[in-house]
Amino acid sequence: MLAKIIAVLIFLIMFLFIILDKFPRHYITLISGAATIIFVFGLCMHSPSAIMASLNLDAFFHTSFWWTHAAEESVGINWSTIIFIGGMMIMVEGMSLVGFFRWLCMWIAKLVNYQRTALFISFMIMSALLAMFIDSITVILFLVAVTIELSQLLKFNPVPMVLGEIFCANLGGSATMCGDPPNIIIGTSLGYGFFDFLTNTGVAALLGLIASIIYFYLMNRKYLRQPFKVDTSQVPTPKSAIVDYSGFIKSTIIFIIAVVLLISHSATGLTVSTIGIIIGALTIICAGKTHALEILKKVDYITLLFFIGLFVVVSGLEETGVLEAIASFIGKVCNGNPLLIVTVIIWVSGVASAFVDNIPFAATMLPVIKALASSSTASLPTLAWALSLGCDIGGSATPIGASANVVGISEAEHSGFEITWGKYLKTSLGATIIVLLISNWYIIARYFL
Repeated sequence: MLAKIIAVLIFLIMFLFIILDKFPRHYITLISGAATIIFVFGLCMHSPSAIMASLNLDAFFHTSFWWTHAAEESVGINWSTIIFIGGMMIMVEGMSLVGFFRWLCMWIAKLVNYQRTALFISFMIMSALLAMFIDSITVILFLVAVTIELSQLLKFNPVPMVLGEIFCANLGGSATMCGDPPNIIIGTSLGYGFFDFLTNTGVAALLGLIASIIYFYLMNRKYLRQPFKVDTSQVPTPKSAIVDYSGFIKSTIIFIIAVVLLISHSATGLTVSTIGIIIGALTIICAGKTHALEILKKVDYITLLFFIGLFVVVSGLEETGVLEAIASFIGKVCNGNPLLIVTVIIWVSGVASAFVDNIPFAATMLPVIKALASSSTASLPTLAWALSLGCDIGGSATPIGASANVVGISEAEHSGFEITWGKYLKTSLGATIIVLLISNWYIIARYFL
């Protein structure tokens, strides 16, 4: 009992410090993870096996970690997630270094002839599509920068576009396994592949994207209808965005290889760990000595450390039976009704993710839905899709709900465009509720009717 109490206290204190955002997040989770190992597994449980299970170092020595056709459930630190995200980070840094993303934005802007409404809609769609394959934080970083650059050249307010891009990045990330971090955690832990997400959460994301574009257009119709003169003489050409033509071609090929490997990994048996290493290695080799070091220095190691500490803390809740008790409580409240359980998962995930980081919440809820699936008639895949949609979409509701929101708002403010809580909520809260309702309806209609 003491082990459960301490595990919960460590988890709550960790969450509180993450919300307060007074200290670097990776320090918080790593210290919390160390506390879990020392106090919960060591002093209370006296269990070396629990410590080894939470560290999960033996995963590297199993063939199934690198190649498998079977679903591999994660215990403790999910090294598949860490390696895959690390590999994708390296690829994205390589693409950014040669000007790929800036070229893409400028090319689309020119394609729609720099018209405000067309720019508004096309950048929302581009944000969603890119977030299906690339981390939403990265997508927002370069997309907001280019949007602000275009707004200064074409003399329009970029804030409505930035808000639309943030929302669609989170939405697009829900469509695939490699989109948002919660999906990577769910996919690697339960053995779901690219097409598993695309054919399930992807359908809901598409419906949500259509509804979002209509909603954001109606919310900003006065702004979009304002006449303005387009002076394209000062706008950089797409060609000028490319820093290194040879590197640009290589980065594009590597990106295509990454997409192909992710789409086909269920057939080839290559795990996401192997894919992450292949993509990262190809990027480093093609970058050469000079650029390779620059790319490796820019990789977000802080986020990877954040994940490692987080997984250890969650394993403390799992090993002590806390998460199983939560699952049992949800099952009793819902009286074992799978339809009600799915609805609760979507909305609890959505509301919670609006106020706390959806990454630790998804990692915490994953063992809960496993327990719910084993103790009720609810299907584990259905609960997984509900958790994914709730976490990814709910994170769009407030400025602090997802990392992409914080990054996008910060980038806009650094350029002199303030986005207050009121301004953000006025646009994005309604869109979040609408898309959560659509997702809830979709899950019920597809799996229960």
